[in-house]
Amino acid sequence: MKPATRSRPGTTEPGLTGIARVERRTRALLPRLRPGDVAVLDHLDMDRATAQALVDAGVSAVLNAAPMISGRFPNLGPQVLAEAGILVLDNVEGAFGIADGAPVRVYDEVVFADGAAVAMGREVDAHVVDHEMALARAGLGSQLETFTHNSTEFLRREEALLLHGLGLPETSTRIADRPVVVVAAGKASRRRLASIEAFIREQQPVLVGVDGGADLLLDAGHRPDIVVLSNAAPDAERPSAKSLRAARDVVVRVDGGGRLHAEQLERLGVRPLPLESSATSEDTALLLLEAENARLIVGVGLHARLEEVLDRQNPGLAGTYLTRLKVGHLLVDASSVHLLYSGRVRPRHLFLVLVAGLLALAVAVAVTPVGQEWLTGLTDYLQGLSR
Repeated sequence: MKPATRSRPGTTEPGLTGIARVERRTRALLPRLRPGDVAVLDHLDMDRATAQALVDAGVSAVLNAAPMISGRFPNLGPQVLAEAGILVLDNVEGAFGIADGAPVRVYDEVVFADGAAVAMGREVDAHVVDHEMALARAGLGSQLETFTHNSTEFLRREEALLLHGLGLPETSTRIADRPVVVVAAGKASRRRLASIEAFIREQQPVLVGVDGGADLLLDAGHRPDIVVLSNAAPDAERPSAKSLRAARDVVVRVDGGGRLHAEQLERLGVRPLPLESSATSEDTALLLLEAENARLIVGVGLHARLEEVLDRQNPGLAGTYLTRLKVGHLLVDASSVHLLYSGRVRPRHLFLVLVAGLLALAVAVAVTPVGQEWLTGLTDYLQGLSR
């Protein structure tokens, strides 16, 4: 640890300053953050979604009482913060001795409040992230064993849904033999959705928003046909009332043995379709579409890579790769659409080709003796009309 450095009186004190926002639960902290704040939290192995939320909130620093990378698996959150240039300290001793709302200064791995050192930790910069991520990848084998065990348990619990499609609700939206675009909230989802605008415009697919993905569809000028959300999702992760009202069908995933909280939806005039499952909202949406015989599924912001699945730190996600096996013959990531789909041929495209062909033919004829004779005759004719 670097020693704390005192500044001479009358000089500007070095380091980064901001207002401390203190909360052990990251989910409760995020709505309180403002640009320039110093986030003080307790979040072991920070995932990418949480880190991106901190970046989007505009925090200047993150003080984590827990390790950013424990080594259990290569979590993606620290890399997001490092790339955004946000100062990060982890294993911060005395983090929760910092008063909520107090001005603080962070310098040389020490946190100061009212001129006194109140906490200290370890700076997690890009070099630390690269080194510890490499170590975490080396120990990934044990995590895969746990992942495989959890997947077996998921198959045992969800056999009827996964293999036979039992328990899936009947939607009013026709899905059979139609292409589908499934949008989930993510770092690049807005950009990926814009990249397939031509596909959506020309193919008129069924549009499915998963949790916050419904708002992305609406913001892009598209009405979601189906919205799939989790019954237990916090308000910050749920679609807006406008998106829910716009959808033809709203499917609510309820954990096994749980009770559907339909009151809020019914007050919006929305009739929810319950689906009992321990699978994620993304996976239940994919299973529903496969069971309804969708012709093609284009995924926007879906978590498909192994590191992304492990990064989300939820044992229920072990069912994700089983779901991918079930729908793999239909599923295409949005990033690949431009490689597979060049767009529909429009009448104006044929007209331009015809015009170009006629011009090429005219030039070819004009250089022949017969063409020269025609051109001379045409010139004489036009001169005679102008007299």
